[in-house]
Amino acid sequence: MPPRPNKPGTPPRLAALVLALALAACQGKTPEQQPVVLKVASQKGGTKSLMLAAHALDGAPYRVEWSEFPSAQALLEALGAGAVDAGAVGDAPFVFAYSAGSQIRAVLASRSSGGGSSTAVLVKAGSPIITPADLRGRRIATGRGSIGHYLLLRVLEKAGLTPKDVTIVYLNPGDCKAAFDSGAVDAWVTWGSYVGLAQLHDRTRILADGRGLLTGIGFEAATDSAIAAKHAQLDDFLTRLAKADRWEADHKGEYAAVLAKETGLPSDVALYTVSLARGAPVPIDASVIAEEHETLSHFLKAGVITTAPNIGGAFDTSFNDAVRP
Repeated sequence: MPPRPNKPGTPPRLAALVLALALAACQGKTPEQQPVVLKVASQKGGTKSLMLAAHALDGAPYRVEWSEFPSAQALLEALGAGAVDAGAVGDAPFVFAYSAGSQIRAVLASRSSGGGSSTAVLVKAGSPIITPADLRGRRIATGRGSIGHYLLLRVLEKAGLTPKDVTIVYLNPGDCKAAFDSGAVDAWVTWGSYVGLAQLHDRTRILADGRGLLTGIGFEAATDSAIAAKHAQLDDFLTRLAKADRWEADHKGEYAAVLAKETGLPSDVALYTVSLARGAPVPIDASVIAEEHETLSHFLKAGVITTAPNIGGAFDTSFNDAVRP
């Protein structure tokens, strides 16, 4: 009986050889040939959603590894531990973390067109709290060292109150919302999409917001080690981020659509969030640093920060060219 002819296709031994050669080629790359990985942290619905919407990383000569966090506090903890290279936060939590000794620097700044309106003190629609002065003796939820915490300090100060006149309950954003919804706290100081949800879908009222009290500045912060070892990649990423920030000004609907998809937010809340949250990139200059001195002074006055660091050392201006069109 004649031998059976081989079936069409690649002979098994040849296929195995091709696979082995491919694996050897990948494994044989030197560290210099491997693409650099930039580990970027994003608050949920923040930088990652923006960069995806703007296709800002198309063609980047490095790989971005994203990590998402529910708040600036959690992001800054990861940044301080060296688990990520960079991440975007508000100026108050950045100052708070730097004052605690975190080895980080602000490498890019942006200023919100909303002027601080995306951060607010919320109360229930039927609450007897009518003015900030009525917060005396009340329980208020927010995140320790957050932009909400800082706004609360400013609102109390303006009303002639001190932190000792209220009970501040420090919780993460999800637990803050649960405590507020259940009535375990009388007010909640929060930001971004939480304000949008409260305004558009829940029976809440804005008692005060950050206009005139907050700088509206946000920072992309990076670790000292990433600045030293990945300066070129970080500079390119910041240039692309600044470009995405400018793109967003005329493409709010496109950004909101990606934000809703990434987070599961209702479309109206996503659009509300986008309309207030993003900012225009600005150089880190003397005026920005002076504003952060002021932010630090309010934390010190409230006794939240007890030792004043050299806040001028918190900024790296070597990336300022990234904000120029």
